[in-house]
Amino acid sequence: MGEDASFDVALAKKYGARILLVDPTPRAVSHYEAMKSRFGRSAEIEFVEGGTQPVEAYDLDGISASDLVLEPTALWTENTTLKFFQPENPEHVSHSIVNFQNNYRKDTAAIEVEAITLQTLLHRHGLEGQPIALLKLDIEGAEVEVLEQLAEQGVFPRQICVEFDELNRPGDKAFERVDRADAALRSAGYQCVYGNGGTDYLYLKR
Repeated sequence: MGEDASFDVALAKKYGARILLVDPTPRAVSHYEAMKSRFGRSAEIEFVEGGTQPVEAYDLDGISASDLVLEPTALWTENTTLKFFQPENPEHVSHSIVNFQNNYRKDTAAIEVEAITLQTLLHRHGLEGQPIALLKLDIEGAEVEVLEQLAEQGVFPRQICVEFDELNRPGDKAFERVDRADAALRSAGYQCVYGNGGTDYLYLKR
C-alpha cells in the first residue's frame, strides 16, 4: 500500500472485492486514516505521478471501512515483533524486514513492528478456509520467505502479483533469493504469465 492505494481502490470498486491492506509503516497508516475520512466520497482531483497519491484523487464513492481494511502489521513467516528497517532515502516510505537496501545489514535505523503470517491474517479477519482471489506482494524483499512458506503450507491464492524488490539492486544474493521464490511457486503449480522484464511478475495457479 504505502501512500498509493489506487490499485486497491480500483479493485474494490470494479469487483466489489473485500481488500485487506497490510502495512505497518507509519506514513502508510496515516495515509489510510486520511482515506478513511473520505469513504463514500467521489474523487475531486486527478492522480499524480510518483508513489504518493493525494487522498482526494481516490474515487471512494460506495467504498466503506468493510471494503478496504487496514491491518497495520508486517507480513512474515511467523508471529513476532521484529525490526522494520528504514529506507536509505528518508523521503521514501517503504521499510524492509530483510533490509536489502542496506546490503542486508542488521544494524541500520529501524522501527519495531508486529509481524504475522498470512494464515494468522486470514484467521484474524474471519477468512480462514475461504479462497483468496489475489495476493499482491510489494513487501521489500520479504516476499521471498513469505512465498516459500505459502508453497510449503499449501496456501494457494488464485493469482499472485509480486514485486521482487531486490531486483532493483541486482547481485548474486538478490538473484539467488528471487530464483528460490520462483522455483517454490512453480513447484506448487503456478505459472508465470506476465513479467515486465524488471521487478513485477504475475503468477497464476491453473
